Amino acid sequence: MASLAWLLIPLFAAIGAAIWGSWAARDRTAGDISELAGYARFREAMGQSGPGAVKADADAQRKKDTVDSV
Repeated sequence: MASLAWLLIPLFAAIGAAIWGSWAARDRTAGDISELAGYARFREAMGQSGPGAVKADADAQRKKDTVDSV
């Protein structure tokens, strides 16, 4: 009976490897479209000037005016 148990270990390992191999080789191209759309939204958001950019521009202009007036 002990020899049967030792023979089952490689059998379970082979079954586990087959399951993992089929899972690792699955087709994952379906998610690419949503990921690319998310990346496009990210690039669009980074390209916009938000409230922080307006404040930074105002601060830079104020510093420039201060230097020019001196």
